[in-house]
Amino acid sequence: MKKNLKKIILPLFLSIVALPALAVNDTIIIRSDESTELIEHDLDSLLNNWFIRMSVAGADLSSADSVIHEFSDSIYKDRLSRINSIIIPPYNNIVRNHIHVYTERKVDKFRVMLGLQDYYFPMIEDIFDSYGLPVELKYMAVIESALNPNAVSRAGATGLWQFMYSTGRMYGLTINSVVDERRDPVRATHAAAKYLKDLYGIYNDWILVIAAYNCGPGNVNKAIRRSGNRKDYWEIYYRLPRETRGYIPAYVAATYAMNYYREHNITPIQINLPLAVDTVMVSTDMHLEQITAVLDLPLEELRAMNPQYRTGLVPGRSRPSPVTLPLDRLGDFIAMTDTITGYRKDQYLTTVNQTSMPQSTASTFTPPDVTGKTRLTYTVKEGDNLGFISEWYDVPLSELRYWNNIYRNIIRVGQKLTVYVDPSKAERYSKINSMTFAEKQQLEGKPVGNTSLALASPQPLPVTSGEGDYVLYTVRYGDTVWDIAKKFSGVSVSDILSLNNITDASRIKVGQKLRIRKKS
Repeated sequence: MKKNLKKIILPLFLSIVALPALAVNDTIIIRSDESTELIEHDLDSLLNNWFIRMSVAGADLSSADSVIHEFSDSIYKDRLSRINSIIIPPYNNIVRNHIHVYTERKVDKFRVMLGLQDYYFPMIEDIFDSYGLPVELKYMAVIESALNPNAVSRAGATGLWQFMYSTGRMYGLTINSVVDERRDPVRATHAAAKYLKDLYGIYNDWILVIAAYNCGPGNVNKAIRRSGNRKDYWEIYYRLPRETRGYIPAYVAATYAMNYYREHNITPIQINLPLAVDTVMVSTDMHLEQITAVLDLPLEELRAMNPQYRTGLVPGRSRPSPVTLPLDRLGDFIAMTDTITGYRKDQYLTTVNQTSMPQSTASTFTPPDVTGKTRLTYTVKEGDNLGFISEWYDVPLSELRYWNNIYRNIIRVGQKLTVYVDPSKAERYSKINSMTFAEKQQLEGKPVGNTSLALASPQPLPVTSGEGDYVLYTVRYGDTVWDIAKKFSGVSVSDILSLNNITDASRIKVGQKLRIRKKS
């Protein structure tokens, strides 16, 4: 009897002892000293603004009583494995905690995002597909901005894809006091696609690409080196910045929650934005309030569809600018364009409204009168800056900037600038465009010795190292990483950032030596 009892009790004891091990083996255990408080705070701040309040006006934002909060690890892993994706999402206890943020602790916020996905995901999928990117990268926008194009982070990152000022400019986004294309869902998504492609060219691993998008390739490269050149995300996990350690788990959690919200009995909030929209390009200045008045459209709805126009002004005169409208009102807009631009023009299209934020009275700039003046064109050359050009043509710097719609003082080699001059001196000024820098300085009676040498374009110096052949480029006044990349065939912004271990592209300095590895 004792022997039989021993045979029964011993296996039972062993099975009980083994239960915790089975639970442990059901998930990849990583020491979880990370908190989900950061992502929860971000969700609150990203969604707590006029855009979201308008979008869900009148909706019940309370969490449903029937929400299913939690499943076993094996179910979470099985569901993730069944998502059709070339990006294999990892699963562990940290991912599970982030899933609970969307499906339990912040269900009200998540329901809003589920409603917004119907508006933004088709556009994102179409653009990403055109770049050959995995369309499932769209879930990055969930953790970047909570699908809010007006979102602004604590660090100043802005828009659907949370571009910092410098990175946005690097990827061709216009950012000034009137227009912020980081808030333009379409243009910002194109910029994000280019950035992601550049990052994939560095890592050839989508998980590392997602991490680098968050913290920059410099930080990822540093984590790889400090981990003994390991290139698995979970092997470099503790070498990454704290925010990035939570970024991949948040991405996996967003991917899961967006695909399986129904299994948790979570219902989307229907937003008050038309799903059928189209875009028309305008070539004249107009204000969003002019459009709403003539077409009888809700102003807040029109602002939500065109969030890039910070003051409401659409500056179509400087370059064709997009206006997004409900599809059923596009024909009315085209037919009544003249009526729209003429409606209370003196009120909405003043200089103050064009250059200042709403309700601002700080601007006192008066547009220069060019009546009777001769229009000339100057092509920007190496060594030029706006100060020099204004002196050469004897025109105020403010007017030169106004004529060419220049924000700050940034110009690029090859750029065509419009200059209005006194007709009696037009012949003299017309010769300036073909002069050398020294000749133009002499025209102003200024010495050119050391100055001309200092402003001469530095020649990249060839260097050979253990890492291969590259050249050294000396950063000049007005240079951006984007400008420098364009000087070398086949070289991308990410190539320069990675090779020089730069995490913030805005921090390059005049005189700094950058390594450039030319590509054939």
